Amino acid sequence: MPDDKKTSLSDKLKSLGVGKGVSFQPKTKPDPHSIDSVVAGSFTSTVRGEVFVAEQSYPRGYIYGSSPLISTLPFSYIAQWAKDPQISSLPLSKFAFLDTETSGLSGGTGTYAFLVGVARFIDGDYVLQQFFMRDPAEEPALLEGLAKFLAPCEALVTFNGKAFDAPLLSTRYRLHQIPIPYKDYSHVDLLPLARRLWRDRLESRALKFLEEHILGLTRSSEEVPGYEIPWLYFDYLRTGDASQMAGVFYHNAMDVVAMAALLAHMNDMLQNPFEGKVEHGLDFVALGKLFEDLGHWKDAARLFERGLESDLTESDFGVAVKRLSILQKRRGDLGEAVRLWEESAKRGHLYAFIELAKYHEHKQRDPKSAMKWAKSAMKRVEKTGMPDYMRQHWTKEIEHRMERLNRKAGL
Repeated sequence: MPDDKKTSLSDKLKSLGVGKGVSFQPKTKPDPHSIDSVVAGSFTSTVRGEVFVAEQSYPRGYIYGSSPLISTLPFSYIAQWAKDPQISSLPLSKFAFLDTETSGLSGGTGTYAFLVGVARFIDGDYVLQQFFMRDPAEEPALLEGLAKFLAPCEALVTFNGKAFDAPLLSTRYRLHQIPIPYKDYSHVDLLPLARRLWRDRLESRALKFLEEHILGLTRSSEEVPGYEIPWLYFDYLRTGDASQMAGVFYHNAMDVVAMAALLAHMNDMLQNPFEGKVEHGLDFVALGKLFEDLGHWKDAARLFERGLESDLTESDFGVAVKRLSILQKRRGDLGEAVRLWEESAKRGHLYAFIELAKYHEHKQRDPKSAMKWAKSAMKRVEKTGMPDYMRQHWTKEIEHRMERLNRKAGL
C-alpha cells in the first residue's frame, strides 16, 4: 500500500521519470498500447481539452446477480434514513451513481481521481460513462466532462463516497476553479446503510463482498484487486502501455453497476420485508432495529417477531428478545399493542403469548386470563421444534410466571 500521506502524485511521477502536465517519453520503449486500443471508447472535447470516455449501456430489465438495477418502489424509507425527504420524490433518472479510481487513499491535494465511473438512467437504460485521465494535464478536461454528464441529476449514490469520493473530487474541482457540479445534490452513501443491515451477519461490508453474498455475483478473471490499481496507473504513466488498464476499467464499471443493484435490493428489502425479499433471521432483526430507530414501531415489532422465529444463535436470539421487549414498552399505546399481540398469537408467535400473559397479570389484574396465556405459551414451546437454548429460555420464563400466578391465586 503506498504511503500517500508522505508522497504526492507529482513526487511519485518525478521518481518514475514522468513530468506532470508535460509530454514525456518513457525510459524504455515497449510496444505501446494506447488506451483507445485497449478499452472501447472515444475522445470527447470539453472547454478544458480532450478526455477519453468509455461508455456502456445496460438495458431496462438487466439483472445483476440476483437483483435488477431498477427498484420500482419509492425510496421513502431510504429518504427517512438519510434524513433527506427529497430522495423519495426524485425520479430515478435524477440519480447518478459514482465511483472513483485514484492514485492513493489519502484524499489530500496530492491524490488524483484518474478514472471516474458515473452512471444514470436514460430512457430506462443504465448508461455508464468512465472518464479517464491519460496524463495529469488532462484533469481539468476530465472534471468538465464529468460535470456535463452529471448536469441533469439531483442526487448522488456512492459507496463510502461521503467520506472519500465526493470530498476528493470537490478538492480537485476547487483546485481548478471549476464549480462543483454535485454541490447541492442529495447524497445516498450505501456503505453506512450496508453496515446497518448486515453488520451482525456478514464478516465484511465491502462492496465486492456484498456483491457475492447479497447479490450472488462473482466477478470474472478481468477483476484486479483495488490495492493494485494506483500502481497499475503509475506503470501506465511511465510506459504509455495501457494494457493493464482494461482490468481497472472493468473493476470500476462493476463497482458502479453493483451500486445500482445494491440500492434496488436494499430498497426492496425495506419496502417489502415480508414478501420474500428478506430470508435470514438476522436480517429481520437488523431491519427491526432500523425501523425502530425510524419510529415505525409496529413494523419493527413484526420484524423482530419474524426474526425470533428463525434459526438465530443464542446470543442473537437474546438480543432480539430484549429489543422487542424494550420496543413494546416504548410504544406506550397498550390498546394497539394488545391488538398486535393477539394477531401475532393467532399466527403462532410465542412471544405474543408471553406478552398477553404479562398484560393480563399486570394491567388487567386478571390472573386467570394470564394463566391461560401462560399455559398456551408452554404448549407452544412443547410442540415447536426449536433449539434447546430457545426452549430453555422460554420454559424458564413461563414456569417462573406460572409460579407467581399460582401464588397470586392462592394455589
